[in-house]
Amino acid sequence: MKRIVAPLLILLAVVASVFGYTKWSEEETTAASGSVTLFGAVEIRDADLAFNGEGRIIEVLVEEGDRVEKDQTLARLQTDRLEAEIARVDAEIEAQSQILARLVAGTRKQEIEQARANVTAAEARVKNAQRTVDRVRDTSHMGASSVQDMDDALAQLEVDQAALEVRRKELELAVEGPRTEDISEARARLAGRRAERELLARRMNDTTLRAPDAGIIQSRILEPGEFATPSRPVITLALPDPKWIRAFIPEPDLGKIRQGMSADVHSDSFPNRAFAGWIGFISPTAEFTPKSVQTTDLRTSLVYEVRVYVRDPDDQLRLGQPVTVRINTSDNTAQATRPTTSGAADVEHDTP
Repeated sequence: MKRIVAPLLILLAVVASVFGYTKWSEEETTAASGSVTLFGAVEIRDADLAFNGEGRIIEVLVEEGDRVEKDQTLARLQTDRLEAEIARVDAEIEAQSQILARLVAGTRKQEIEQARANVTAAEARVKNAQRTVDRVRDTSHMGASSVQDMDDALAQLEVDQAALEVRRKELELAVEGPRTEDISEARARLAGRRAERELLARRMNDTTLRAPDAGIIQSRILEPGEFATPSRPVITLALPDPKWIRAFIPEPDLGKIRQGMSADVHSDSFPNRAFAGWIGFISPTAEFTPKSVQTTDLRTSLVYEVRVYVRDPDDQLRLGQPVTVRINTSDNTAQATRPTTSGAADVEHDTP
């Protein structure tokens, strides 16, 4: 028994020595080469997409896992009621346009001539009424006309004179044309109809849900027949560009890195490939440590979150995939600016 145990102990000691030397050698090599190695996982942003209006969903045009391009149509709402409103407003715009055109053009020549003819006819009636009054007055002395006949003749004369005055005012208005205020009112009404039409056009555009950027359909939340509102997401879209790595760096190595430094990202799935990246964010606060550091030993347990953005044009990295990040701390050239993300960043959030 002792003959078997002794060689085993010697073998274990040799293995431990080799392992310790290898580990020490790797650490020395890393320190000598001026690099920091971090371990993290791939993160991908996603956006919950909802309609900017409300209505019944009539179709969802994508499936989970589909790749979509920017501005690609993803889903649609019913539009029959909205189309009827647009047709009504279009008719009102046409009617108001004709009213404005009539006011701007002014009174037609034929209408002015008609007003003059009405004045002439009214003048003739006044003259005839005046002759009737004169005749009744002349015959009243001979007893051929009564007081009542005289009163009737005078009353008719007054009526015809008033009608003549009305016709003369109508002629003046016809010659002068529409009032400036009426034309301005007609223009304002037409502008209001057109603004309403533009609003309806925007509402019609909002019945189509489009992709804010290229990405992958992560989930279909609502289906055709369900009622959509701006507060109810319909589709979750994964935005794989850019991807980033969430990693943590110990406090002693914090001074070796800075924002913009280049990094290489390695994955076990692609052992012969390094993905190019850069440090995009270094957390200003520590994690996994007491709120107040009291000893030197506790300071070594501080870690800070680091986000390393990575270029993956072939979309090979996947959400949650573990990776190794190597940062060359001897490289003093940091990127001045990082590439801008898509417009969907305003509505996206980090996947936990």
